[in-house]
Amino acid sequence: MTSSPASGNALVVGLSKALLVSGVVFFLGIVLIPNARNCPSDLAHVGESEAGVAAAEAASTNMSHLIFGIVGSEGAWHNRKAYVESWWRPNVTRGHILLDKEPTGDLLPWSPQSPPYKISYNITEVVNKTKHVDARVARMVHGISEIVREAGEGVRWVVMGDDDSIFMVDNIVDLVAQYDHTKFFYIGGHSEFVLSNFWFSFNQAFGGAGIILSYPLAKALSDDIMGCLKRYSRFTSADKTTMSCVSDLGVNISPHSGFHQMDMRGDVSGFLSYHPNVPLMSLHHFDMADPIFPFTDRAESARRLMKPAELDQTRILQQAICYERRLRWSFSVSWGYSAQIYERIMPRSHLQNPIETFVKWRESSAPPFWMFDVRRRSGDPCEAPHFFFFKTVKKLAPPRDEIVTTYHRSWKRGMGPCSVGGNRSADQISKIQVFSPAERRLRNDRSECCSIEQVSKTRATIKLRSCKIDEVIA
Repeated sequence: MTSSPASGNALVVGLSKALLVSGVVFFLGIVLIPNARNCPSDLAHVGESEAGVAAAEAASTNMSHLIFGIVGSEGAWHNRKAYVESWWRPNVTRGHILLDKEPTGDLLPWSPQSPPYKISYNITEVVNKTKHVDARVARMVHGISEIVREAGEGVRWVVMGDDDSIFMVDNIVDLVAQYDHTKFFYIGGHSEFVLSNFWFSFNQAFGGAGIILSYPLAKALSDDIMGCLKRYSRFTSADKTTMSCVSDLGVNISPHSGFHQMDMRGDVSGFLSYHPNVPLMSLHHFDMADPIFPFTDRAESARRLMKPAELDQTRILQQAICYERRLRWSFSVSWGYSAQIYERIMPRSHLQNPIETFVKWRESSAPPFWMFDVRRRSGDPCEAPHFFFFKTVKKLAPPRDEIVTTYHRSWKRGMGPCSVGGNRSADQISKIQVFSPAERRLRNDRSECCSIEQVSKTRATIKLRSCKIDEVIA
C-alpha cells in the first residue's frame, strides 16, 4: 500500500515537531536537571548541619540532667546539714534529702540552703511485703525508686549519696558526660580500706561516697525494687543489695578513683594531701574523721574546702610537685587544701604516696589495710614535711587571669633542719602562694607541673603550669 503526497508531508511535519520538542526537552534537561539535583542536596546539608548542632546541644550533659537523692535521718540532719549545704546549689541542683520522719526543732523553718526534704515511703509496709531483715537497708534501697519517681523531665543520671558526704558536682557532671546516658551504667568507687571491699564486695560502689545510675538503669531498678528487696531480704548492706540488683539487670560497676568512701579515722590530712591524679568526686564519713583543717570544726572545714572549689573543681586536691634546686627543697601542693616543703630533693614516685597520718577503720583488723601505697610518718627532718593549709583564694582579673591560693603554716615542725649537704631550714617560711591558670584542667590530663617563682625569708611563691613535653617531674 502506497502513501499520498499529503500524508507524506504531514508525516514530515509531525516528525519535525517531535524532534523539536525532544531537542528542547533534552536541552532543558542538560541545563536544569543538575541544578535540580543540587538543590535538594544543598538543603539536605543545611538540614543535617542544623540537626547536628541540635544533637550536639542535646548531647551536652549539664547540671539540670542530674538528680540527687541524699539519704539521711532527722536526728543526724541537725549536725550534718552543714556538710550538704556547703556543696548544694539552691535552685540549681535537683533532688531531695530523704528523711525518716518530719523535721523538728531547729530544723524549722526549713532552710532554703538545704535540699528540699521528703519523708521516706512507709518502710513498715515495704518490710512486711519483702520480709526484709533490716528496715534501714530497705529504706535506703527503696529510696532509689522514690527519687526516680520525682525525676521529672530531662533527667539523665540519678546520684545517690549520704548526708555526711561532700560532693563536687561540677566534676560529677564532667564525669557522666563521658558516658552514654541512654545505656545502662552503674558508676562509683571502692573503699580505700581493703577489708571493707572484702567484707562486702570488690564489685560494688560504696554508696556513702556516691552511686551514679544512668536514668534507664535507675528506672529498671525502680520498677523491680520490691522484687530486688525480696531476693536479697537477708542482706544487711544497702550498697551490696543495690550492686546485686544492678548485677541482676546485667550491669557491673564502672569504677572511678575520685569517689572516696574514706573508711579511715583520725587525721586524714596525709590522705587528702596526696590525692591521685583524678578529679575529686566526693568525700564521705566526714563525721568519722577529724576536721580536715586545723583549728576548725567539721562544718567550717567543709565550707573552707568549697571556697576554692567554687572557682575550680578540676584542680581541687590535685597534687603538683616542684623543686627549688638551689635550696635543695621539694614542694608538694594539694591544690585548695595543703602544701608541704621537704628540706631535701625527693622523687615524685615517693611524694605521690600518702603519709599515713590516718588510722585504720577497724582496730582489730590485720594488714594489709589500704588499697594504695603509703608512707609511714617520719621523725627524720630530711623526710618529714613542713605542713601548710589552705587559707584564702582569689581570682585575679585579666590580663593576669589566674587564681591565687594561699597556704599558711599552722604549727612549727618541731625538729631541727635536714643536715644533708648543708640544706637550708624551712622553719621561717610562714606562707606559700600558688598561682594557677583560671581555665579548667582538661579531662584526663597528666599531672600538672609547677615552678618556684620566688622564695623569700618568710614566703614562697609557686606557679602551676602545663608540663613540657617529655619533662621529667623528679
